[in-house]
Amino acid sequence: MRVLLVNMPWALVEVPSLALGILASAVRTAAPDAEVATLYANLDYLDHAMADSDFTLDDYSFFALRTYEEGLGDWIFSSALYNDPDWHIDRYAEQFDLPARTDRLARRLHRAAPDFVELTTRRIQRWQPDVVGFTSTFQQNTAALAVARRLKRDLPHVVTVFGGANCEGEQGAALHRNFPWVDVVVRGEGDRVFPRLLERLRPDWPDSPDSPARHGAPPDRPDTPDLSDLPGVCHRSADGRSVVQTQSTGPLSPADIADPSYDDYFERFARSPVAQQVAPTLVVEGSRGCWWGEKHHCTFCGLNGSTMEFRAKPPEAFAREVIRLAERHRTLDFWVVDNILGTAHLNTALPLLAEAGHDLRMFVEIKSNLRLDALRRLSAAGMVHVQPGIENLSSRVLSIMDKGVTGCLNVRFLRDAEEAGLTVSWNYLYGFPGEKPEHYDRVIDQFPVLHHLQPARHAGRLRVERFSPYFDRPDLGFPELRPDPRYALAYDLPEAELHDLAYLFETPDRGIGPDAATRLDDGLRTWQEAHPTARLTRRDHGEAIELVNTRPHFGWSSLRLNDPAEVAAFRLLDNPRTPKGLARRLGAEQPRVDELLDHWCELGLLFREDGQVVHVVPRATNAELLRLPVRKPGDTRLRPPRGEECAQ
Repeated sequence: MRVLLVNMPWALVEVPSLALGILASAVRTAAPDAEVATLYANLDYLDHAMADSDFTLDDYSFFALRTYEEGLGDWIFSSALYNDPDWHIDRYAEQFDLPARTDRLARRLHRAAPDFVELTTRRIQRWQPDVVGFTSTFQQNTAALAVARRLKRDLPHVVTVFGGANCEGEQGAALHRNFPWVDVVVRGEGDRVFPRLLERLRPDWPDSPDSPARHGAPPDRPDTPDLSDLPGVCHRSADGRSVVQTQSTGPLSPADIADPSYDDYFERFARSPVAQQVAPTLVVEGSRGCWWGEKHHCTFCGLNGSTMEFRAKPPEAFAREVIRLAERHRTLDFWVVDNILGTAHLNTALPLLAEAGHDLRMFVEIKSNLRLDALRRLSAAGMVHVQPGIENLSSRVLSIMDKGVTGCLNVRFLRDAEEAGLTVSWNYLYGFPGEKPEHYDRVIDQFPVLHHLQPARHAGRLRVERFSPYFDRPDLGFPELRPDPRYALAYDLPEAELHDLAYLFETPDRGIGPDAATRLDDGLRTWQEAHPTARLTRRDHGEAIELVNTRPHFGWSSLRLNDPAEVAAFRLLDNPRTPKGLARRLGAEQPRVDELLDHWCELGLLFREDGQVVHVVPRATNAELLRLPVRKPGDTRLRPPRGEECAQ
């Protein structure tokens, strides 16, 4: 059996596909005699587009990531899906107002998409596969569907299989129901089901290279393979109807998650001109699910689909995997795709990675209540680019989100990450039912206090995602959900089918209005502009604390705390405290403490929110030198991520 796994645009070109890397390993283990290869058609597309025009790597990243919520990348390949170079060109003009060059480029790519799809189909045909598996995440759907349709037209005996995030739950059932050239859709964890699927198909595929199937003739299939006991699989009955199997309720055991194989990617990447412009980033996972989401599912989060249960690889195994991949591919940049770093990895895997001494540069998502000692462990292990899921600095709004942190804890994280030399990526979300302008006003007024800490990359109104509590529970504030207009731009389907196919949904605005949102945007922009030169640091000499300030909003440059009571109070404010609690710990009179806190607030030393206060002064550690220009995948510019958002 010959199995070809395909990674279509708009998957990022500087990272291999984790899903296909795992599937390739899983198939080779389960069926050692099968021939398995991975086609990186996303690299083929970039090379093809760059050869024929002024298309650049930045252009690719723009269509792949920065227009994800608008669906521009999917629309580009809709012309190939429906074999119409002018498909929905009028709707495109209504929905997009792009700069002149970008508009010309989008129209040209849309018109040329059918040609690339034909080239890719012929490339697949030359490999003579029995099974072709497409991974579909983000904006890969229309490109993958277009190739599968051409492939089924020319080689009807080839089994086409779809899997990935776009195939979770109702999305996968809708995809299978509406596109009859897709033979099988795997919903859920494909590394469990896909090898079993191949075993069912194996008897129908003669292994001889001279078999009719190798030369385009349909094989002799007296019976349709029985797939009724494969969890989550959508398949077709003998009369062509879509049959949907229930997804598995039990997640895959960590011990059964295969290490990814990336040899095909590196062989293909080395032949691409883009190899002269950007270095690859390896993708690994240490866990699946979300341990916080199991207890408190954040109201806006649609990650994890139908499998929230957290399970992690043994920390030692995860560390060995990272080190093996780094040494095999001579690559130090890693993207850890875990939704949240597990405690066991924090305590065990990180020291092992630090001991390896490879000077790794890794991106990882963590919870924002981690303390300074944990952040230092991250830094020592090479996890120097973190996404802590801060999302807001108002405790009230964070409570609406069910984040399990406060505004002061999030500010403490920003302060301690600065001291640990970590690069921090975070976004400021708003638009939650129940939030009010005053929840933002009192925080925005304090932005100048934080100008020396790393600002949010972007402020944006939340989008309702499938699988989130806001989607599943209309009583939380979004009873009216319609599929986002991006789906009607790409697909010729009725709204009910688009609803089942969609991941993003259009809703009436909730929470703050445009005036408060504009004030937030303006305050954040000022923060971003001030941050490169704003500094506030401290040195603790035991009997005294020296402070140095360059933030222009506060008219002092140096300050020394000598009074023992003030030094003690400042140290206690390493963690958020109420003024009453601080006075009790100091054994001091409340008016004196309140007077001191007011004075320190005037100097910009404290952040106050929801009855708590925390100081904002990191230790002087040359943090601006420690923060390396770490690239998050999709960001083709080598710089600290302080500007526009480049990933969803």
